[in-house]
Amino acid sequence: MSFKKQKIQFSRLSQAGGALIEGIDLKKPLGCEEAEALRLAWTEHLVLVARNQIIDEEDQERFCQLFGELAGLHSKVSSETPKGKSGAKVLWVANIDNPTRPTAVQRGEMMFHIDQCYTEYPSKASTLYAVNIPKIGGNTRFSNLQKAYEELSDDWKNRLKGLRALNYFDYRSNATTRPKKIDPDAPQYFHPLVRTHSVSGQKSLFVNRQMTIYIEGMERSESDEILGFLFNRMEDPDNIYEHIWQVGDLVLWDNRCTAHARTYYDPEEARLLRRMTVVDECPVI
Repeated sequence: MSFKKQKIQFSRLSQAGGALIEGIDLKKPLGCEEAEALRLAWTEHLVLVARNQIIDEEDQERFCQLFGELAGLHSKVSSETPKGKSGAKVLWVANIDNPTRPTAVQRGEMMFHIDQCYTEYPSKASTLYAVNIPKIGGNTRFSNLQKAYEELSDDWKNRLKGLRALNYFDYRSNATTRPKKIDPDAPQYFHPLVRTHSVSGQKSLFVNRQMTIYIEGMERSESDEILGFLFNRMEDPDNIYEHIWQVGDLVLWDNRCTAHARTYYDPEEARLLRRMTVVDECPVI
C-alpha cells in the first residue's frame, strides 16, 4: 500500500512540554517517515496535540498503534476496575453514565495522577479525543516529571535513590482525590520514586498526589515530608502545560514521564472524551 506523504510540522506549546502537530489528517494512514517523526517529537515534547480532527474509533486506534499495542479494558464500565478484562479498546470519559458503552463517570476536578501506576505495568501512553467540551473548565494539566526531577538539587536526587512508594487507586470509592483509607483489596503496587525512560534514558519523578501514598520502609512523617515536597515541585506552574480542550482535539501523552490532572468544570455541562491507551512492554526501572 502506498501513502501520500503529509507535511507534518511541530510547534512548541509551552516551556514545560507539549507540541502542536500541524499539517496532519488522522483520517489518512501515515507512512513510515511520518510515524517516526511523530515518535521522535513525542519523546522530545511528551505531549502531542492534533486539532480539528474528525475521527472515529478506527482512526484513533490506528494512530495509537504507531506507538505500541493498544491496551484492553478491564471488566464492566471502567478500565480502572480490577477484575477481569474485555476485548474493548475504548473507554469513554464522561460526566453522565451510558450503560451501552464502557464509561468512566467523573465530574469536576481531579488531582494529578499517572494512569495505572497502581499496577505492575502502567500504560506507556494515553490518548483522549474530545467529542463534547464544557464552555469553561475541564482543562487537562500535564506535569513534566523529567523537568521536575532535573531541577532537583543533587542532595535531593541522592536522597531519592533506591526509594519505592506505594501507588494505590480505588475507582469505586474515590476516583478523583487522594484516599483517606486504604482498602487492601484495591489495586496497588510499589514503584521507584525515580524512573528511567526506556527510550530516551532520561530520569523523571514517578509520583503523583492522588495515587502515591507512602514510601516503603520509612516513618510516615518523613515519607509525607518527602512526597509533599515532590508533589509541590511537580505541580509548580513552571512544570505545567495546561491544555484547553476544543472539540476535535486528539491529545497523546507519555504516561511514563508525565502526570495529569483535570480542572473544575460545571458538572451540568456535557464533557465527553474517547480514551485509548497503549501498553508498555517495559517494566518501570
